Amino acid sequence: TLEGKGVHGNQPVKMTLRPAKANSGISFLRCEGDKEVEIPARYDYVAATELCTIIGDPKGLYVATIEHLMAALRALNIDNVLIEIDGPEVPVMDGSSTIFVEALNKTGLIAQTARRKFIRVEKNVRVDNGNSYAEFSPYNGCYFDVEIDFDDLHIGRQRFQGDIDAEVFSKQIAKARTFGFLRDVDYLREAGYALGSSLENSVIIGKGDEGILNPEGLRCDNEFVCHKLLDAIGDLALSGVPILGAYRSFRGGHKLNYLALKALLEDKTAWTLVDSTDLDISSNARAKHALPSKAVGIPSTK
Repeated sequence: TLEGKGVHGNQPVKMTLRPAKANSGISFLRCEGDKEVEIPARYDYVAATELCTIIGDPKGLYVATIEHLMAALRALNIDNVLIEIDGPEVPVMDGSSTIFVEALNKTGLIAQTARRKFIRVEKNVRVDNGNSYAEFSPYNGCYFDVEIDFDDLHIGRQRFQGDIDAEVFSKQIAKARTFGFLRDVDYLREAGYALGSSLENSVIIGKGDEGILNPEGLRCDNEFVCHKLLDAIGDLALSGVPILGAYRSFRGGHKLNYLALKALLEDKTAWTLVDSTDLDISSNARAKHALPSKAVGIPSTK
């Protein structure tokens, strides 16, 4: 169980991750008063992608800013979990996935009886959005190539390329915090965003030559691109099952990640659903890419 506030709505929220049966997937149980609705964490339940990813009914019960938690679940190979949440937004915690990773590792994971399923990319699928693009391509593992290009000397152009597994995510990616510009704060808050943003949960870039306003500075030199990668991992986790393939994005964000995933999954010739018995990678490669043969969940506390 984790408690905190949403980075956009600034509303207090309590969230509990509970065990789920094999093949049930990842779902949010959104509770409000005597009403509750289960919202599967899948791309076809996405309602909005403006500054964060939202699933559910935007005029009713929904859950926003799910990407940091979803990234931790996918990176730790968790297939089945029910997330009870009593507010409209996943708590931002420190702006990264670190606290989620630590909590899940402390709780522990269990192998379940079902074979793990994967979406295997069979051909290239590309989406362009202005001067940004994203592309899936076949690859026997989980490979990301994320590049950002900001017209700001404190960020500039950064790129992360590599295979992503639980160890890489936990050591290099999970700690990267969400970020924004001080010049945008007033505009965002007038529009109802970033009401809970602070130096405790966001990297803030000041105006002009002010630089990074956080007293502790950055957690790593490439924290900006690492957070964009973290977001991409979380957004693509809405595939429902892990993706075997390579994902490349340039100047991407939540919208582009969603559009690319939608384009892939709606092209039935672009992918095949397989389980661990169908994989044509060696046992060494399986270990390298963290592809467990059985579904994984969190243990029951009962």
